[in-house]
Order: sequence, then C-alpha cells, then structure tokens
Amino acid sequence: MSGFHEWFKQEFNTLYTLADGSFTSRGLSLAHYLETAKTMNRHLKMHHTIEERYVFPILGKKMPQFAKENEDVTQSPPSYNAPILGLVKLEKLVDKWIDEPSTYSPKEMRDCLDSFRDVLFHHLDEEVEDIRGENLKKYFTLQEVAGLPI
Repeated sequence: MSGFHEWFKQEFNTLYTLADGSFTSRGLSLAHYLETAKTMNRHLKMHHTIEERYVFPILGKKMPQFAKENEDVTQSPPSYNAPILGLVKLEKLVDKWIDEPSTYSPKEMRDCLDSFRDVLFHHLDEEVEDIRGENLKKYFTLQEVAGLPI
C-alpha cells in the first residue's frame, strides 16, 4: 500500500507544480494536463473504494481504527471526509475546464489542491503506518496477515 500512496502523493505534487501552466514545457497541452488530473482523481477514488470494500472490513474485525462504526460519511472524522470532498471539488473543476478550456485558472487549481493536500497526505501516511508489520502483529497472526488482500 505504501507504494500506491507514495505514487498518489507524487502525482498530486506534479499536478500542483504544473498547475501554473508549466505543463506546456513538458509537452503537455491543457487538455492532456486536465486528463492527467482526472486520471489521478479516478485512481485515488478507485483505490479508496477497494480499501473500503475489501481491505478495511477485514482489518476492522480486529483493528479499531478500521472498524466501520458509521456508514454516514458526514459523521466521519475530517481526516477521512476532507480528502473525499476535495476529490469531488477537483473533479468538478476539471470537468468545467475540459468543457470550457478558456476558463482554466492556475490559481483556482492550486487553491483547490491546497484545500485538501495536507489532510490527504496525512490520511495516506496514517493508513500506511496503521498497516505496518509491527502494528499488524498486535492484531493478527502471520497466517492471517498472509491471507489479507493487500
């Protein structure tokens, strides 16, 4: 999971860096840059969905930090909810700019990314820390860990 999370952070930082229009110096058009943002967003959402459906329910049986206490996302802690809301906002902006490229705003893109970067990175790092071997050993046997879908 660490590899995926580091890749997401790297992609996020690249989007942020290139938001000022410097994507053109790398041979990208605005359309391609926006498609890169859309792809990162889609991959992050897919990764999150896989975790929620297949990994966390198993971990939650023994690890309180993964227990599904409340199905209502509005009642979830900010470290869980803010990245999701940020991704929704990013998706709406990118879709707007795909439809109306002349309205693209580097400031608006960076403001959007800034609005959830810290909490997203904290969330990603926290998940990696929670499933490190030393922590898993507190809750699972080696045989159980070998059977985890991660």
